[in-house]
Order: sequence, then structure tokens, then C-alpha cells
Amino acid sequence: MSVELLEGSDALAHAMVSAGCRFFAGYPMTPFTEVLEGMARLLPDVGGDCVNAESELEAIGMAWGAAAAGLRAATGSVGQGLSLMQESIAELCFARVPMVVLNMARGQGDYYQATRGGGHGDYRTVVLAPAGIAEAVTLIQQAFHIADLTRNPVMFMGDYYLAHVIEAVETGPADFGALPANDWMLDGSTSGTGNARILSSIMTTKRNAPVWVNYGQYLETSGAKIAGVRAAVPPMYEAGWCEDADYVVAAYGTPARIVRYVVGRMRERGVRVGFFRPITLWPFPKEALVAATRSARAIGVYELNAGQMIDDVLLSVRDREAESIGGLSFDSSGFGVAPELTPEKVEARISAAMARLGQEIAA
Repeated sequence: MSVELLEGSDALAHAMVSAGCRFFAGYPMTPFTEVLEGMARLLPDVGGDCVNAESELEAIGMAWGAAAAGLRAATGSVGQGLSLMQESIAELCFARVPMVVLNMARGQGDYYQATRGGGHGDYRTVVLAPAGIAEAVTLIQQAFHIADLTRNPVMFMGDYYLAHVIEAVETGPADFGALPANDWMLDGSTSGTGNARILSSIMTTKRNAPVWVNYGQYLETSGAKIAGVRAAVPPMYEAGWCEDADYVVAAYGTPARIVRYVVGRMRERGVRVGFFRPITLWPFPKEALVAATRSARAIGVYELNAGQMIDDVLLSVRDREAESIGGLSFDSSGFGVAPELTPEKVEARISAAMARLGQEIAA
């Protein structure tokens, strides 16, 4: 497949189809709407189905049915819509049903929702956060691979910028290696045998089976399941200029592109500042962050919220100071281009934080 000039939302749709996604359902909420429109246009041509559901509850239920039948399926929304899906995401984890869930977020206020979840019980989902369209095309395809590998939902964190920026990208299929057989899927082949397959969030066997697992025993397997997902997905990250940095700035998603540019520009002037970007928000790349900030006196966390990823930074790096240097910033629509996300304003925040640090050291 050749390189095409595509808007981010359209590039994601093309990449999901290349990954083998054949069922997609959602309820329109910008900037998720644009992805839904792309899937509605592309899926019929490859024998797939896209449904504009009545709400997010129906959307994830439909996707669950398709995934249980063995199709690569996905759904999504913005943070508000994903709030309605939290129970189902938890139940999908317990039932061991793979699925990709997109959060085309409005700002960066959904970090807690994505990495901690709002569902019930003991579960975790891998969370992938690209910084640009080319990376997003790869990660959205990898999300399907990870979901199938772990039999667990995977969360893909996009945003308004990612959906609407236009870049030249190649959206053909990517190979991430072999996968285990999906002999768990409900394809009807075992119906009427007396030993039909079951996909349930409360047990793996029917109650009349000779040997069956009760609900409590099944819930106890969640710890091993989470450990298995964590082990199967090595944390991913990007780091730069950290070897001799006095101050390292951590950021994720699209804002990290601006931070990376600013840090590079400051480095050209001799400022000893570094850059760190988690790509997997869960599992969080804590060991890599510790290594990248070894020379730093302090860490600044730039995120467009009141301070959420800062918690994971503080949990990872406990022997030095870390502070939030971003903040809430919205345009008048509440989900567009953040006024504070300009190179000049980002650099001003980093410079002010480094100046405060210098004053504290001098004192």
C-alpha cells in the first residue's frame, strides 16, 4: 500500500481495517465521530459491518457479541461516552474477550479513567498513547494483536489533535508475530455436543459440568490474569537528551510532540533539559523513567489536566522531586485546540520550573 495524505481519524480507520477489524460500533461524539464515519465508509468494502448504535451501552454490547464470535472488533467514544462503558470493559476482562476500545479524548482529563478504569473488581487494560499519526497507525494495529495475545481489551488513547491533523502515512497491515489459536470463540461448532464453549464473566464451565469452577474461585484467577497481561506487554517509551539533564520533562500523547520540540530547541541553546514520553500508559514504563532521570535533580510533568500522570511518575521515581507543570486548558468548545499548548507557553512553563529549582538549590 502506498503513502497517502490522510486526516488522523481516517488514517486510524484505514489501519484498523488493515489489522483485520471487521466489526465496529459507536455512538457519534466528536472527535470519535470522525473515526466512526471512516469505519462506516470502509468496512462494507471488506465484508465488515459498522453500526451507529443508539448509545455507548449498545455499542460495546454489539462489539462484545462480535468479538465473542471470533471477529476482530472495536468500539470507542470520548471520555464521557466511555464512562457508560466501564462496567462492560471490566466484564470483558473477566470473560477473557479481546477487543480494542478507542478514547478519542477531549483534552487529557481521562488519564485516570484509562489507566485505573471505572469498572468493578480486579482488572487492568493495556493503554497505548501515540504522539502522532504514523505512530498511531502502528499502535492501533498492535492493539488488536495485544488484545488477541492476552484475551483482554486494549485501550487506545487518541485526542482531538490526532483526529484532525493531516499527515502522509502508510496504513497497510503490520506483522507483530504469531498468535495463539482462538479456539475459545463461540462459532457454533460445539453447540449440541453437551460440551459447548462458554464465555462468561463469572465462570469458565457450566454449572452442570462434572468439574466446575465457582464464582469465587474464578474471581481469584484475576490476579494471575493481570500479571500475565503485564508480562506479555513490555512497557514502551521514548526518551531524549536525558544523559546529563538537570531537569526532565515527562509528557504523553499529542502534547508530548510539542514538549519534545521545545526541549530540543532548549538543548540547542545549551539548556540541560531532557524529555521522556510513556507510550504504554499501562504498564507504565517506570524502570525506564528511573533510568532516564538518573542525573536529573527534578522532573516536570506536562499534561493538560489538573495532574494525573504525575501520580505514576511519583510512584516510579521516589528519590527526587516531581511536579506538575501543565494544567487545564480548553478552547471555548471544551474539546478543541488548547490555548496553552504552544511552544512559547510550554517553554515558559519549563523555564520557570527550572528557575525555581535553581533558586532552591542556591538557597
